[in-house]
This record gives sequence, C-alpha cells and structure tokens, in this order.
Amino acid sequence: MAAQNDLPVPLLDLKAQYRTIKDEVLAAVTRVFDEQAFILGPHVAAAEKDLAAYLAVPHALGVSSGTDALLLSLMALGIGPGDGVVTTPFTFFATVGSIMRLGAVPLFADINPATFNLDPPQVAALLARSDLPAPPKAMIPVHLFGQPADMMPLMTLARAHNLKVVEDAAQAIGVVYPGPAGPANIGAIGHTGCFSFFPSKNLGGAGDGGLITCLDPELAARLRSMRTHGSHPNEKYRHIYVGGNFRLDAVQAAVIGVKLKHLEAWSAARRANAADYDRLFSDSGLVAKGLVGLPQRAWPDQPRTHVFNQYVIRVRDRAGLTQRLNEAKIGNAVYYPIPMHLLECFARLGGAPGDLPVAEQAAAEVLAIPIYPELTMGQKERVVEVIAGFYAGQ
Repeated sequence: MAAQNDLPVPLLDLKAQYRTIKDEVLAAVTRVFDEQAFILGPHVAAAEKDLAAYLAVPHALGVSSGTDALLLSLMALGIGPGDGVVTTPFTFFATVGSIMRLGAVPLFADINPATFNLDPPQVAALLARSDLPAPPKAMIPVHLFGQPADMMPLMTLARAHNLKVVEDAAQAIGVVYPGPAGPANIGAIGHTGCFSFFPSKNLGGAGDGGLITCLDPELAARLRSMRTHGSHPNEKYRHIYVGGNFRLDAVQAAVIGVKLKHLEAWSAARRANAADYDRLFSDSGLVAKGLVGLPQRAWPDQPRTHVFNQYVIRVRDRAGLTQRLNEAKIGNAVYYPIPMHLLECFARLGGAPGDLPVAEQAAAEVLAIPIYPELTMGQKERVVEVIAGFYAGQ
C-alpha cells in the first residue's frame, strides 16, 4: 500500500464537501435572508417539489427533523397509547423513542445478520405470538446504514395484519428497493417514508431537518396540517387536529435544495469508496482470516441498492482496535453499541440479554470507518493499513 504513515482520516469531513459548494450555498441562504422569508414559503415549497421528483413520490413535506418525521407519521396514522409497533432493536434511538413518546409499545423482532435490517421471518414469528404486550397496529422497518430492508415480505405481513408501515429512511435517501414488481424508491413503499437532513447524512443540512413522503393525498393533507399545530389550510386560528410545530425552516430548505443537485454524484462516490475498501480488506488477508467481516449487499448486482451512509465492518477485539485507530487519528464509531431492548430508559418493557441474540451480537462487533465521498485513495489505504497492523500476527 502507498498510504502515508501519519495521514489522519476523520470519520466525516463536512468542510471538504462545503468547499466544493460554498458559493452555491451562500447564494441560496442569502436569498432567504434578503427576502426575510423563514417559515415555510417558496424555498420550502421548491425543496419539497424537487425532493418529491427525486424520490418519485407525489407528496413530500419538509419537517423539523428525522425524529419529528417519525413522530408526526405515527400521529397522523392514528398510533397512540397501547398500540403495538413492530420494529428493530438495532437502530438509532429516535426510531423507538418516537413510539414511546406516543404511549405506544415497541414490539421488537430480531435482525438479519448479513444486512442488519429487520428480518421478515423474525417479524412473522413475532406476529404469530399470542402473548404480545400490545396489539400490533404499525411497523417501522429501518433502512439501516443506507441499504433497504426487505420490503416485499414485510409489506405482505403488514397487509395480512392490517399494520400501518412507516419507513425509517433517515440513512437511505436515494436508495432503490429491487422488488419483484420492479424497482421502487425507498419512501414510496410504506404509508410514509421518513428522512433526515442531519448534517452527517448523505444529504445533510446546516442543522436539523427532515422529510416525510407518502402516496395518499388525504394522508398528505393531514400531515401538512399537523406539522403546523393541526391548522386549517385556509382559515387562521382554526385547528382540525392536535398537531405540533414540525416545520422545516427556509434556511435548511435552501441548503438542501443546493445539495440535492450533487447527491447522485456523492452517492456514487460512496459506493466507489465501499468497493475500494472491499478490495483493500480482501487483499490484506483480514477477511480470509475471519478478522474483519465486510458489509454484505443484499442485492449486489442491482444499481442504487446501497448508498453507504456508513461502511460498517464486523471486527474482533473492537475495544483494542478502536483504541489503535484513535491513536492513529483514524475516525471510527460504533452504530450502535446497545440494542434498544437493553437501554435503561426502556427497562420497563422487560427486555433482557439473550432476547434478541442477532442484534446483540451485532452491537458487540460492528465498527464504522470513514466512507464520505471526498475520501482519497491514500486515506482509504491508511485506514486498512492501520487495521491490518493491529491484527498483524493474529
């Protein structure tokens, strides 16, 4: 390898991206300030129109965060106290936190060990049980790390059990699910799709922001009302639902509008970086020795089925490896170290070690390394070189 021995590699370098679009972003944000139009308005409407076209959905509405996209979706679909929501234990807190905030009950099914996504056979087994703590009313599949969950069997189960489906697509914008009826964009399969514009996402804003997509015009109208306190569309101070303040602000919309034009190129760069890592790790011998497990693609021959919001490997002696990477100034992170059913704030749900063994094993082994589009070959080689050095002789 030709990597520099002291080359630092951050987990994410937003400044590198910003340098390439700085003038576009500043011009767009300046227009918002010149117009002093910060709440909804033309900039949000334009971003929503462009995002709907990109995602091939009839309705897309900007909201205040990916978390609020989940919360508002559940509210608009009528999920409330005592309702069961099937979901994964291996996800970011917001997925389950949104369920709990409404007084609903998360019903956990284990994950697929290859993709880390909700496993349809495990969901089927869960729904067949007669001892569930709450009647199932909804499902939240998470498209984790940029790869879609297997939506066809999940939607079949949802229809059979009359479940509302909220897609958590916070890490998967632009991903395509290659179903048997043809490819479908993530966010256009369930009742709603929920996206995040947190700055670290593939399409990130300059702060918090999110998006909800849906196909049903009546649901879209309800979502739009509920994001502004359930207000009537034409009559001020008349409220038809109990909603909240879930609006996307115009500054974030302007930034997202600029970045959306570059998203396909950035996604292609992430996929290319992932392919480089695959080759470098394989050439290093770490994969053959079972020291590093590479990210598995459910549909390796299908285009746009992974956007690599994270490149997540499985490793031995993760604590020792992360210490070595930190010493070498190589960015890394664990997504996620504690499965949701074992978090202390969810203790009243009664989760215990061993309940969901696949998720628990993943939580003990996964490690994310840098994958952002602007990575150089030297930086990728440096990452693999340091990891190979840690395992030398094993």
